[in-house]
Amino acid sequence: MFNRQVRKVKQSLKYSVFDGSFWAAMAGLTQGYITPFALVLRATTTQIGLLTSIPNLLMALSQLAAPKLVEKTGSRKSLILPVVFLHAMMWLPILLIPFIMPGNKVWWLILFVTVSSVAGSMAGPAWGSMMADLVPERIRGRYFAGRGRIISLITMVFSFAAGGILQLLKNSGFTGFVLIFSGAILARLGSLYFLSKQYEPPMAISKTNQESIFNVIRGLGSNNLGRFSIFVALVSFVTNMASPFFAVYMLRDLNFSYISYVIITSVGSLTGLFFLTYWGRRADRAGNIRVIQITAVLIPFIPLLWLVSKQVWWLVIAETFSSFAWAGFNLAAVNFIYDAAAPALKTGRIAVFNAMNGVAVCFGAFFGSFLATRLPPLLGFSLLTLFVVSGLLRAIVVIVFLRSFKEVRRVPRVAVFDLLFSRHRLPSDSMGRLHGGYMPRIQKK
Repeated sequence: MFNRQVRKVKQSLKYSVFDGSFWAAMAGLTQGYITPFALVLRATTTQIGLLTSIPNLLMALSQLAAPKLVEKTGSRKSLILPVVFLHAMMWLPILLIPFIMPGNKVWWLILFVTVSSVAGSMAGPAWGSMMADLVPERIRGRYFAGRGRIISLITMVFSFAAGGILQLLKNSGFTGFVLIFSGAILARLGSLYFLSKQYEPPMAISKTNQESIFNVIRGLGSNNLGRFSIFVALVSFVTNMASPFFAVYMLRDLNFSYISYVIITSVGSLTGLFFLTYWGRRADRAGNIRVIQITAVLIPFIPLLWLVSKQVWWLVIAETFSSFAWAGFNLAAVNFIYDAAAPALKTGRIAVFNAMNGVAVCFGAFFGSFLATRLPPLLGFSLLTLFVVSGLLRAIVVIVFLRSFKEVRRVPRVAVFDLLFSRHRLPSDSMGRLHGGYMPRIQKK
């Protein structure tokens, strides 16, 4: 019986490789191209901000319903599969907007992207809870680093492919966007197939599962996981004041081609192949909080690097630095949530974490869009002023809140120099060879 259970887990983690690979293909075809699509539809700076803020607000609110839905269905997969199907099919009305919507095309885009985003996010807490039960704690850093490495490669390949298609067909109206969004539908359906084949471990049952989500939120400041969630939400808020507008800066203000744009935006995926493995090993040895402490100090400098030069080669360097910092921060943050939440409460805790993060992204993007049209220009561009404001606020959040939470695992104290530059060999494990799926992204840039 035990051997059969182990085989089920191993097989499921392999299926998760394919699930994440198809998800990455969809992400590569879409994540960097919704803003360019909106710009072709003649979206304003304010509408670009709303395109980020409105979906994230409703995603956040929908997360709070996930634990109850899982409880009612009695199975995490019973929630995951239908919402993933809806997520896939929503790309169809999005790609048809230029042809079937007579007016207000950008507002229709915001509506359809919101529905698609909410459907995709509804699976998050249940998926995270299921994966936390499938992946042994001792290899979590390596496992999700391996998953992320595969995801990064596939996302980069499909992002380059999408950029090439758009560049080749830039004089053919919306044909390029129709092709890449059609590919996204097929890729997400492939992800759905492999999700359906995964084994779902039995859910831990506890009376505390009935705990009100709002009671959890009310007590955030009084516990370690709650304070960590507040910190990440604040980082998301100040980061997303600027994050939606890097694409606008490159495509509208600097008038970059799609090829230059995709080269810069894909650097994170390429360098992530190395950085996720690098940080995963260190998080397993020294703990997730140690990695967060180091990478959080780097994050305020990321938007400031965009002031140095407008040359593509420099922005590639800036994105490489960004990838180094965010790869460690995102990996360690997600794994810390899995470590810190009690098994019977994982779905609810992940839902609250995701909801807070989504609300923060929403208000950060909305506030950023408000400031973007009112700030004085710096070096000729108002968006550069916004990047500076975001960087300074990130520094304040890190200084004030970074030491408000602590590690939950027993880990050795490792000096920063040793952690960054020494080789960290970990005991081999038969499960450690399994890689797959995707690691949820918290933020970028």
